Amino acid sequence: MATVTFAHVALTCNDPIKIEEFYCRYFGFKRTRVFNPGPEQFVMIKLGEIYLELFKAEKESPESAPFETGHVYPGWRHIAFSVKNLDSKLAELGDNAKITHGPLDLSEFIPGWRVCWIADPEGNIIELSQGYID
Repeated sequence: MATVTFAHVALTCNDPIKIEEFYCRYFGFKRTRVFNPGPEQFVMIKLGEIYLELFKAEKESPESAPFETGHVYPGWRHIAFSVKNLDSKLAELGDNAKITHGPLDLSEFIPGWRVCWIADPEGNIIELSQGYID
């Protein structure tokens, strides 16, 4: 089998700059490239080996906004980030922690596992996970 590595996740945004600022401020992403400077630009931001590619939306979404842990029909449900301390991360986010579900204590499955789902400024769902191990 040929070697495969993860490349990126692309997000279509109403305001890519606002989304970039959110992920850079709260999750440590950094801008790596801008393609097509001008009104049709798209931006790559990076955290470790993870890239998000941010595109400007061309149309309104035909679907309702995701809720709780994300859409329940086929497609991407949410993105997740591991955090050392869930309460500290939620405190850091302050008013920008738009909680959609949780926090939940899942210690019955994995000791110390806690999760919470929040919405980014455009309603994309993010899972914050503390203590998950395989």
